[in-house]
Amino acid sequence: MYSLETKIRVRYAETDQMSFVYYGIYAQYFEVGRVELLRSLGVSYKEIEEMGYALPVVNFNVKYKKPAYYDDELTIKTTIKELPSAKITFYYETYNENKELLNTAEVVLVFVNKESGKPCFAPEVIMNKFKENIK
Repeated sequence: MYSLETKIRVRYAETDQMSFVYYGIYAQYFEVGRVELLRSLGVSYKEIEEMGYALPVVNFNVKYKKPAYYDDELTIKTTIKELPSAKITFYYETYNENKELLNTAEVVLVFVNKESGKPCFAPEVIMNKFKENIK
């Protein structure tokens, strides 16, 4: 298992008429957490794309418990629990400044060969990065 915490400050434009963070914004927050976790492992989305792979989301599931508000500083905890295969699953927990759990999520992405457009296994170079860091 490997986790990384990323801080995000809620911007005014990300809130709805109830002053809550709009539910769809969490997809963007989770992407920030995902990108930073991969970067911490020594691989970036840009490098993955340059190797000829794409990582489309195939499943996105969020359980909302409490709202976040404008100017809150959120902590997005992103976790990988198992090595990727043709898919990679990211788990998320979002906390506010009081360390209250706001939501949990699971996002599944699939490795796709950009040339063929077909799903494929994670490239060996990426697997090696994960094996070095996931215990």
